[in-house]
Amino acid sequence: MSGVQSVDRAITVLELIAEHGEAGIGELATALGVHNSTALRLLGVLAEHGLVEQVGGRGVYRAGFALIPLAGRVAERLEVTTHAHPVCEELAARLGETVTIAIPDRGYAVNVDQARGPSMVTAHNWLGRLTPLHNTSTGKVLLASAVAADPDSLATALAPGTRLSRPALRTLAAELAHVQANGYAWALEEYEPGLHAVAVPIRDPDGVVIAALSVSGPSYRLPPQRIAEITSDVIAAAREISHRIDLHRP
Repeated sequence: MSGVQSVDRAITVLELIAEHGEAGIGELATALGVHNSTALRLLGVLAEHGLVEQVGGRGVYRAGFALIPLAGRVAERLEVTTHAHPVCEELAARLGETVTIAIPDRGYAVNVDQARGPSMVTAHNWLGRLTPLHNTSTGKVLLASAVAADPDSLATALAPGTRLSRPALRTLAAELAHVQANGYAWALEEYEPGLHAVAVPIRDPDGVVIAALSVSGPSYRLPPQRIAEITSDVIAAAREISHRIDLHRP
């Protein structure tokens, strides 16, 4: 295996784990098109550097703690996280749920900041994870902005490998029109059973959507009625973040 090929495969492994949260050796080997032994050797090297770690000896791997300082250095360069984090912390404390900031990247929503509420039962740790655009609240907000000028580009705006039927694409297009008109998106057990979320856009001083702010939590704590009640709070928080970005514009 050449050095460049090894690096390419290592990046692919990290991207797959970031997308799914964790992945097994067989799953990763299939995605890479290699034998399990080759995938295991690659995972071993990544594990030595703390970039991945095995989950309970089950042959399943997740992101390692060595990625945290790397991600932190990237986040420091993201203006939106600098201005958003205090607002996210306050919103999470007030609503008692998990608050995240996501930005678009190659057909995914990338979660670049997170604040957790005081509840012992919270949503997952989303920081650094890639999530789909078509069935998450942040994804729908980012997708609605991306296709606003050209609705026919919807299919190509999704991550490679995303397969939606024509009826599903029509349903999604109608939902994105609702997002554009009303300024928020809901996801009720679409991405994951038992998970509800609402997201709204964060805009730069020119009005361009640069990120999405979401509040998520278990469905029993965030039923549709509760989601409806807090949507205005999430909108207000996103406007505050946009205002802070505007104030610091050169």
